[in-house]
Amino acid sequence: MPTVVNIFTRKTPPHRADLPPGDPRQFFGDNGPQDNSAAQMSLGSGVIVRPNGYILTNDHVIDGAQEIQVALSDGRTIKATVTGTDPETDLAVLKVDLDHLSAISFGSSDQVQVGDVVLAIGNPFGVGETVTSGIVSALGRSRLGINTFENFIQTDAAINPGNSGGALVDSTGNLVGINSAIYSKSGGS
Repeated sequence: MPTVVNIFTRKTPPHRADLPPGDPRQFFGDNGPQDNSAAQMSLGSGVIVRPNGYILTNDHVIDGAQEIQVALSDGRTIKATVTGTDPETDLAVLKVDLDHLSAISFGSSDQVQVGDVVLAIGNPFGVGETVTSGIVSALGRSRLGINTFENFIQTDAAINPGNSGGALVDSTGNLVGINSAIYSKSGGS
């Protein structure tokens, strides 16, 4: 689906000397500074919401990243910048300098019903775009301790690490949600 992208980020861990006074991390591991060359890489997914390069993803996918790369379905990779974040809802908007992109059509999450067929699209484990199918298992899930504001659509479509920020679409391909979390003992679907 050309409207879903893969997101790759690079984060550099702080030196122990850069930690604020009283931060408990200073007491773990060796007492010397960490090697900043050991950058942490992470991955996720995103959804093109405007043809002029605006991409919706999860805040936790890009939080703290020094570098964000977006891989499009046609194989192009481009640097992205953060234009807005909302940690309370775990959403973020990125911008890439490209025009004439295919943007997703929006559905209404208010129209979604338990039993509706949905597809989860994303980049699980960094293997590239993957589509899984399922049904809406429940609506209005809350008190999971994931976000401040919780009103989740629960699905049995397989969602795994790397799917965060990807699209949850209805049977006609309209966006009805953003894949945000896996809630299972194993950490995967």
